[in-house]
Amino acid sequence: MDGVPCLRVSRCLAQHFRRCLQSEGALDLSLGLVGDSDGTVLLPILPSCLSQLDLQSFRTTAGSDYACEIVWSQCPLQSKKGRARTGGNKLEKILQELLESHGERWTEELREDLPHSFQRHGDLVLLGDHCFALPLWKKMDDKLWSAVARGLGAKRLAKMRRISRDGFRSPEVTVLLGEDSWVKHVDNGVTYEFDVTKCMFSAGNITEKLRVAGFDCRGETVVDLYAGIGYFTLPYLVHAKASHVHACEWNPNAVEALQRNLVANRVSDRCTVHQGDNRQLQLCDIADRVNLGLIPSSEDGWPAACRLLKRTTGGILHIHQNITSPLQTAGDNDATQRVSGKKADREVWHSWANDTANRIASLLKDLTGALWITNIQHIEHVKSYAPHVHHVVLDLECRPS
Repeated sequence: MDGVPCLRVSRCLAQHFRRCLQSEGALDLSLGLVGDSDGTVLLPILPSCLSQLDLQSFRTTAGSDYACEIVWSQCPLQSKKGRARTGGNKLEKILQELLESHGERWTEELREDLPHSFQRHGDLVLLGDHCFALPLWKKMDDKLWSAVARGLGAKRLAKMRRISRDGFRSPEVTVLLGEDSWVKHVDNGVTYEFDVTKCMFSAGNITEKLRVAGFDCRGETVVDLYAGIGYFTLPYLVHAKASHVHACEWNPNAVEALQRNLVANRVSDRCTVHQGDNRQLQLCDIADRVNLGLIPSSEDGWPAACRLLKRTTGGILHIHQNITSPLQTAGDNDATQRVSGKKADREVWHSWANDTANRIASLLKDLTGALWITNIQHIEHVKSYAPHVHHVVLDLECRPS
């Protein structure tokens, strides 16, 4: 998992949410609160409690639709007790000793070149691009990566350089230590296996995966139009108990991982995998529910989703989208801007949802020749990419009139 799980909240509500987490036994007391650059506060969460958190009830008590969200922090501050106990940074100490054994002097520049961001997948740590860039590290040869692995408590190391533009968003990853690049990741009782050199794991959508896991899909046929390695396909099968899921994915590497994950979670008998462009999918009139989990927009999949809905009873579309809100006006104080900003965000989300509902109704009419009623059931805020860019999900009920 990418860093330490934290609850991001506004500064004015930090103590309220701190008490909420503490009452649930989910607050990591060994770590301190962290102020973020956007005026929010990060509250560290015990990883073992992450899947049991009821964020919706937290939001309700705060009187806001998106007063809190789960993020992953790379550098949370330790408590004074924790700092005294650990006596400093283990990785830094190990690397300092390595350099000194080669006659090199430790400098602040080297300290700044250490990894501030990494993902942990079992015994493999995936480093970000912006670390170990200084020429001096090359003098350490393979001893460097053995030392880094020891400092991070890993057996295998890899480094991600960028996301390729091959149409699949495949990672460009180099294995630095170890032979096998397949890893296992467990979220909320669901096992995900994938090759880190070929597939990415999105930790940021964990709240939406937990929400899907809470659906009751017994007796339903679900179509996941952008299945990937099974981010949503698996919760629909394992927890929501869908009768059958049709999983569509065009990346062959993701399909390989998806098929392994279906077997690992013992649900392969209730899933059909369709490899290729979902716009060419031949299925129609089968779905009670369609998941369109692609960002920044799933709009290309809307016609296919409409074809898939059952003609006689309709169903529900879960439509993902990144929505950009307008910039706040200058002149107001910080508290006023936060309130007005949240209100503006919600207004933009509802405007987009209303427009989407109308467009889906038009698509369904063109497809079937009959009138359909579309009803906005819910708009879920998943995460923020920037102060004014939000990943949301629209639950849209579609019924023939």
